[in-house]
Amino acid sequence: MNITRILEMAISAGDRVAVTAGGRSLTATGLLHLAGAAAHRFRDHPAVLYLGANHLAYPVALFGAALANVPFVPLNYRLGDHQLDDLLARHPGALVLRSDDLDALCAPADAAEPTGPPPAPAGEGDGDAVAALLYTSGTTSAPKAAVLRHRHLLAYVLNTLDFASAGEDEAALVALPPYHIAGMANLLTNIYTGRRVVYMAAFDAGEWLETVRRERITHTLLVPTMLSRIVAEVRGDDAGTPTLRTLAYGGARTPRPILERALQVFPGVGFVNAYGLTETASSVAVLGPGDHRKSLASDDPQVRARLGSVGRALPGIEFQIRADDGTPAGPGETGLVFVRGEQISGEYGGRSVLDADGWFATRDRGRLDAGGYLFIEGRADDTIIRGGENIAPAEIEDVLLAHPGIAEAAVLGLPDPEWGQRLVAVVVGAGDPAEIRQWVKDRLRSAKTPDTVVFRAELPKTDTGKILRRVLLAELETAHA
Repeated sequence: MNITRILEMAISAGDRVAVTAGGRSLTATGLLHLAGAAAHRFRDHPAVLYLGANHLAYPVALFGAALANVPFVPLNYRLGDHQLDDLLARHPGALVLRSDDLDALCAPADAAEPTGPPPAPAGEGDGDAVAALLYTSGTTSAPKAAVLRHRHLLAYVLNTLDFASAGEDEAALVALPPYHIAGMANLLTNIYTGRRVVYMAAFDAGEWLETVRRERITHTLLVPTMLSRIVAEVRGDDAGTPTLRTLAYGGARTPRPILERALQVFPGVGFVNAYGLTETASSVAVLGPGDHRKSLASDDPQVRARLGSVGRALPGIEFQIRADDGTPAGPGETGLVFVRGEQISGEYGGRSVLDADGWFATRDRGRLDAGGYLFIEGRADDTIIRGGENIAPAEIEDVLLAHPGIAEAAVLGLPDPEWGQRLVAVVVGAGDPAEIRQWVKDRLRSAKTPDTVVFRAELPKTDTGKILRRVLLAELETAHA
């Protein structure tokens, strides 16, 4: 089955408005019509590269590529020329859609008189065909093209949601960039449920709040950086967004103070923490609204701690925690996180990295508590080995973020002749380094106390809020040398 089957189903349930962007809207029928016209243009190319911001042309191009049975490849249009040239060179002969091409793709005239043989009927594609190639964020290494087949995306949608379950008044605001897996998954899931998708071309906290009010938004998804800026924009204890019902966040770790403030300024809103990777075709675990409120109100330390988890596995998903020697870890024991399910791709350029039993190594370190709640402690690549002890930066970062003078923090390991690695905390904020080190020592212990505290105006991040540790590490190593 092809992902365009979702459009056919949406039309059969009543042709609602499917997407809104730049003051213009398309129904599911209108979207399918434009996608069909685009498919005639796409079918002679090996791939379609989308190099632009959120736009009405994004869903047209995605479904058009699906109808033409060619991979859709959204690229980060904010990259420098050298990085973009490298990515473009990986796709010889591909059709590149740049910002100047997007309006024409949505022009009604383009869909009026398509020429040549029609594309295959919507939904009748090979489920094993490649639907999209999405480049990973590259926080610790160079970006890789994750292969997502139609069956992966459809498994995520069909296993986790009820068809046509949204009310006619529901609308989802999407401010995430189109080259992120969450942007693609949001489009598919909202069309499937019947919820209108409203796109923001670029994120601005004040404009986000105004758009929620103007468009009567009921659902949204944000990354922690966006949520932090929105919370800072709110004056008083109420954001003034009465239609908003659900606010999902994910893509990176969210500092607890920001989350607690968000819960305060969005009263009555259900918060959802979604955990997933590009290779897993979006979310694989969710901490739902009930868990948020229950954790925040509980006096039980174990229940309250779950506010820092990413929740439990979605239907059709299994988790396994493995020790460094590959043996299964018990409840509460930290190890490497593996995931298995129909929606898991685990494939790069035709090469699968799933093990013999279908498990995908997320390269995250984490633990499962007795209730099945998953706690992510950071990337395995980030683990610091100091004096033979494995140290997760996330644990130290959480303590640093609780310091009143620190807004952001990243802990890294630099080579040390005595200890193997020494701990360096790079922070955004103000304070006395010795006092900050003592703050950590009082709450953890000497072995986890940063040897050095470095102040920085800001931390380098991806557009989805993930800290670019390899950039920081390169700067620190150069300075250390």
